[in-house]
Amino acid sequence: MTRIKICGITTPADAELLAELGVEAVGLNFYPKSPRCVTSEQARELVRPLGPFVAPVGVFVSDDWNHIRSVVTEVGLRTAQTYSSVAPPAPLVPFAHIPAFRVKSASDLDCIRQFVVACNPTAVLVDSFVAGEMGGTGHKAPWELLVGFDPGVPLILAGGLTPDNVADAIRLVKPWGVDVASGVESSPGVKDPSKVRAFVAAVRSA
Repeated sequence: MTRIKICGITTPADAELLAELGVEAVGLNFYPKSPRCVTSEQARELVRPLGPFVAPVGVFVSDDWNHIRSVVTEVGLRTAQTYSSVAPPAPLVPFAHIPAFRVKSASDLDCIRQFVVACNPTAVLVDSFVAGEMGGTGHKAPWELLVGFDPGVPLILAGGLTPDNVADAIRLVKPWGVDVASGVESSPGVKDPSKVRAFVAAVRSA
């Protein structure tokens, strides 16, 4: 079964819908430059409707590791997803850690392997590379490059996924999980319930 993470939710209604649909995880974005950014106070309100079986994931960009720990603890998250060129100074135990990598060439895959050996993260997320942007761009990751790629931990595929193409991505890349933000929105930060439902259905059917 391919796991589903819907990233960048901003309203309790989003959280309620995703809990109803039974997705495995939701992303709460703490990157100030993102249109999906939420405060710790807002995040606590979004976590509450998720119930016990939907994992809330904090998304951080080039942030201080002590600050990440503080936010994760304060909000009651289970996982930190990080876009950072700096490895954590120590494991984030008891929290799960998913480093995200923007990939455009085979050398980037080598960097992922080296990071996994050095830091032993819980999983890795592969996103598309767009200069100056950190996720949620709608640009497709290089699927063909990822065929047969085994980082040694679960692989989560992001980057340009939509209800129309996610089944093809799953068949080609065979990821452990998929992650979507802009592909299920009517505008940046505003989730479209019909697109969310269609995305979940497409993943389950694949």
